[in-house]
Amino acid sequence: MPAAQQITPELQRWIVEQLSTGQAAEVVLQAMCGSGWTRDVAGQALESTLHGHLVAHAQARGLPPPARVPEPMGADGSLLHAIDARMGSPSACAGGLRVLASLLNQRIIVFGGLLSDAECDDLIELAAARLARSETVESLTGGSQINDSRTSDGMFFEREENLLCSRIEQRIATLLAWPLENGEGLQVLRYRTNAEYKPHYDYFDPLQPGTPAVLERGGQRVASLVMYLNTPPRGGATVFPEAHFSVLPIKGHAVFFSYDRPHPMTRTLHGGAPVLDGEKWVATKWLRERRFD
Repeated sequence: MPAAQQITPELQRWIVEQLSTGQAAEVVLQAMCGSGWTRDVAGQALESTLHGHLVAHAQARGLPPPARVPEPMGADGSLLHAIDARMGSPSACAGGLRVLASLLNQRIIVFGGLLSDAECDDLIELAAARLARSETVESLTGGSQINDSRTSDGMFFEREENLLCSRIEQRIATLLAWPLENGEGLQVLRYRTNAEYKPHYDYFDPLQPGTPAVLERGGQRVASLVMYLNTPPRGGATVFPEAHFSVLPIKGHAVFFSYDRPHPMTRTLHGGAPVLDGEKWVATKWLRERRFD
């Protein structure tokens, strides 16, 4: 690396100042490239400086340090058709994979056309015979239990259990630029009329005694992807109370959100609103820090 492009303390302070004034990371990156930095070196400088700043900020306030999280490639929509083409899947939605909404302060992205109608129908058919009352993680032991806050039926596929799961999971790994082996198996849920999932966080609470046992398999969850397998007549939205944002359950669409630490500061509180008519079917994919076995 030329001397002029070394990551000096002065450069790090400049990057932090730019970000602190509200400049988007991409704008700072473009400014560095315009000053003669290669994009790769500028990206490394920006990433390392931002991570160091966030770690110092967390330590000063007694917060958990941030972790790297998935960031969907082409979240502005520019690369999504290329992702479809790279997958080479005949099941891709005719309209193409596309971004319908993108929030930054709480990292939430709504995708259209992530699954085809046939994929949705096939997942429902494969899961239907294996449904049982949904459970939640038991915070004291790390096991699972039935909880009145979650009134759905569900089941888990093993990762890459069949060709359909494998194809969908590879698509997700490509889209999110996150290793396939760092994901839990797909969970399929059915919400009947009046069923719901009250607002909650998907990460595992580090203050609970059962959490260390859960984290032995893959570390913390860092992101969630909820895919809608049908369109209920009424109700069933995925709600984010702190973002004042709701995502309607539409067949083939999906909502992604990430959380860089197990703390409410991520503002990823979310829930499944009651289904008011018919049923709602979803498939959920949780992403972990490292390989999940």
